[in-house]
Amino acid sequence: MSKFELKLPRMGESVAEATLTSWLKEVGDTIEMDEAIFEIATDKVDSEVPSEVDGILIEKRFKVDDIVKVGQVVAVIEIQGEADEPADEQQVTQAEEEVADKMVTEVESTVTKAKETAETPNLVIGDTERFYSPLVKNIAKEEGISFQQLESIKGTGKDGRVTKDDILSFVKNGATTPQEAATPTQVQKVAQKSFVSEPIVQSEKTGEQSVSAKAQVSGGDEVISMSRMGKLIAKHMTESVSTSAHVQSFIEVDVTNIVNWRNKMKDAFAKREGEKLTFTPIFMEAVAKALKKYPMMNISVDGETVIKKKNINIGMAAALPDGNLIVPVIKNADQLNLVGMAKVVNDLAERSRNNALKPDEVQGGTYTVTNVGTFGSVFGTPIINQPQVGILALGAIRKIPSVIETPEGDFIGIRSKMYLSHSYDHRVVNGALGSMFAKAIADYLEAWDVNREI
Repeated sequence: MSKFELKLPRMGESVAEATLTSWLKEVGDTIEMDEAIFEIATDKVDSEVPSEVDGILIEKRFKVDDIVKVGQVVAVIEIQGEADEPADEQQVTQAEEEVADKMVTEVESTVTKAKETAETPNLVIGDTERFYSPLVKNIAKEEGISFQQLESIKGTGKDGRVTKDDILSFVKNGATTPQEAATPTQVQKVAQKSFVSEPIVQSEKTGEQSVSAKAQVSGGDEVISMSRMGKLIAKHMTESVSTSAHVQSFIEVDVTNIVNWRNKMKDAFAKREGEKLTFTPIFMEAVAKALKKYPMMNISVDGETVIKKKNINIGMAAALPDGNLIVPVIKNADQLNLVGMAKVVNDLAERSRNNALKPDEVQGGTYTVTNVGTFGSVFGTPIINQPQVGILALGAIRKIPSVIETPEGDFIGIRSKMYLSHSYDHRVVNGALGSMFAKAIADYLEAWDVNREI
């Protein structure tokens, strides 16, 4: 017998880990090739991971809700073959790296604790020889703890020194504000201050301190835990804002010709193709053409390097029933005609709602489009989907009075209009390129041929 190690497969250039959500097989079960073994979830998609061999499941390396990194062994399957071979050099190296990572984590944890309790030379409060770290002194100041109260706290740190946990425990257990100011001989004069719920947070890198806001909960409030996907999306969005220099350009588009053309063609299209003809494939076609015209919008950033993408793969943000979003990708969008685009858009949207997307269908995007108009928004300021450099928000189509210019003069008419909101990374995309790209999409839409056949 020999053993096969089933590893977590690569699920996209920006996906480094996943949550193991359920095991579909138990130890001792017979496994067939391509049969699903377990389910995983990322901020992009939920998916089943199949076996690559026939055999028997003999070991599970992770439990449900564990975080698994790409490339880690999740399950071991016993297969027919030669006797077990010793681990190769790559496996040994991986094991060594895992041990090293664990050691680094332990060291970092030790350093963090040491920073909280370590003494600071020559820091003397009042007439005492007891040492207090800057963090402890700042908490005392913020919480209105007097010098006498600080002296009374029993320290659990080295040589009886007061740690952050000691002083926070003192505050939590009923510390009161001082009734009088400290004496002039004391280095710090602590002002009267009522109890606040915001803890003091100190940056390990800069030493700067800030107040971390904490929500207040009243008796009738309902506390709801964020979903797993919600947490991952929140992390992804926060990292994007801190990574890219977001800037926006807005442009109004007259889509009257498109609205009239679609109304005329949609029934015949549905009868002939068996598909709905929505506005989305029309917009995707316009974006694909603009990306072809301005290829420097079809890039990604890797540190100080710009990667110009060969393929035009447009991500299409889709809403899920639970309120979260997922972004399936239209691969080689510039090579699709309108019929093909409509079929791909409808298929991806349907399978997104049914949670039936495959991992490779939510990866490889080079630009993203989100339709905020679906929810009634006139325009929005979307956050870039890293490591891309741009994202387009489609606003709601509305009938509005508009000035119409003709050779005979100007007049007021009813037109169907919408806003395009283009967010782009100002580190690599300047205002001229960002605006011209949005204008190219608008020009294509406004020049729509009302006699076009599909």
